[in-house]
Amino acid sequence: MSEAVPSNLAAVPGITVGHWTDLRTATGCTVVLAPAGGMRAACAVRGRATGTREIDALDPRHLVGHIDAVLLTGGSAYGLGAADGVMRWLKERGRGFPVGPAGVVPIVPTAVIFDFDLAPGSKADRWPTAEDAYRACSTASTEIPAGSVGAGTGATVGKALGPGGAMKGGVGTWATRAGDVVVGALVVVNAVGNVLDGSGRILAGARGADGKLVDALGYLAQGGAPFGALSRSTGGAAAGRNTTLAVVATNAQLDRVALQSLAHAAGDALARRIVPYGTPFDGDVVFAVSTAAVAAATPLQVEALAALAVPEAVERAVRLARGMRDIPGLADVSA
Repeated sequence: MSEAVPSNLAAVPGITVGHWTDLRTATGCTVVLAPAGGMRAACAVRGRATGTREIDALDPRHLVGHIDAVLLTGGSAYGLGAADGVMRWLKERGRGFPVGPAGVVPIVPTAVIFDFDLAPGSKADRWPTAEDAYRACSTASTEIPAGSVGAGTGATVGKALGPGGAMKGGVGTWATRAGDVVVGALVVVNAVGNVLDGSGRILAGARGADGKLVDALGYLAQGGAPFGALSRSTGGAAAGRNTTLAVVATNAQLDRVALQSLAHAAGDALARRIVPYGTPFDGDVVFAVSTAAVAAATPLQVEALAALAVPEAVERAVRLARGMRDIPGLADVSA
């Protein structure tokens, strides 16, 4: 019997994913490992409150032609240091940009989410470390748990009225294919906006005082204060606490200019399911990577496949997320 092809980001042959999860402090990280030899990559920075590392290496004009991994992590800017653990894991295996007698320098673009709202006491005193990210690399496989795991452990969605009225976000992944061309998506959903299903109905998002879901876009359009009472009481300190991160992978032979376009197309797909998306208070970043193993009909074919995979990954991120603290999740088991 042939082995089942995963219906997740690892459907792209050679790519594996590992999580490190700390439920006690509501944080974690997720690493996407390239096959040996690396993968082409580009990105689209769609939000305006980002926390990143090594993003310059993804510019199509940059000297580095391949990357070795992508790290998505909690802990806001503190979490960026976790990438050191991914670099160490890769260096031990001789994987990275060759620099002559000095060996290799692993290239690990990294992006973070703010996940301190669910930490005990809501304090910025725990974040993924280099050791934690190293452990995530050691667990990487083609099986990718989803929901409240990895970088999605402390994620929430629907914070337009304040984090207290939010619902649980998480990690979701899905893949689509046409012939030999495969496109997989992995999304960490930690957004200001609501998450919609395919019909445009609110699936998870902001809740009013009565517990009912609220149209976040309509609330903001009518002049509602972002983050509600929290925004007024903290002078805007709630800004920058939100981010959707995505990795879109394909085996199609795309150059880095085409991959940059793919990242933007994936961002457009995110905007169809997360409303509003890419706000001044979100740090949204989309990575697009390619193993360049097969030929696609056109770059537009790959973008179209991504437009199908990304929304499904977003939906799975919230459908499989369990609640934490006082924040409910769609995967909660009813009493």
